Amino acid sequence: MFYFVRTPRWLQKLYSRLIWKMPGKGNVVYLSFDDGPHAEITPFVLDELKKFDAKASFFCLGKNLLKNHDVYKRIIEEGHAVGNHGFNHLNGWKTKDRVWLDDIEAAKKHIDSNLFRPPYGKLTRFQIKTLAGPRFNFHTVMWTVLSADFDQRLTPEQCYTHVRKKAKCGDIVVFHDSEKAFPRLRYALPLVLKYFSEKGYRFEKITVK
Repeated sequence: MFYFVRTPRWLQKLYSRLIWKMPGKGNVVYLSFDDGPHAEITPFVLDELKKFDAKASFFCLGKNLLKNHDVYKRIIEEGHAVGNHGFNHLNGWKTKDRVWLDDIEAAKKHIDSNLFRPPYGKLTRFQIKTLAGPRFNFHTVMWTVLSADFDQRLTPEQCYTHVRKKAKCGDIVVFHDSEKAFPRLRYALPLVLKYFSEKGYRFEKITVK
């Protein structure tokens, strides 16, 4: 399994229509969480964020939202952003365009947001264009730093180190509020919040007009 912990600039330039980091001044980091909401893990994340008065962005799966609507409602009530992550977490490189786009539209019926993040971070140029068009009017949000909490080969300490060493002002950081990632998320997230808070950083949600 190969992936970039920090997205290289050449890749950001190649797909410049996508959002890789947030503009603006000041010491701000943008935490984001994919694949929820989960009945136990997402509330853990929300509780940790609250300790540091931190805001974040949750890219939700439609199928999980339907199972955990109360948790989804809490995300919004506590002032965080939500985004569309598809209904069934389909891979844009391996799924027919019609099926993939219909899956996203199914999630759109339940997720009121102009933000979208592709599952696995994989999508084609045609899909990028369609998402930005009148059918969806989405801003597609990628990331600058990958915690890699989904990687079961890594220790929790390694995931924390990824974020501590790589994240900078304006960066979008990805975690996952999923059962697969939780052993690493549970360790890394509180330390990330503590470390950057002590360095004078704020944590804000992603907003794009």
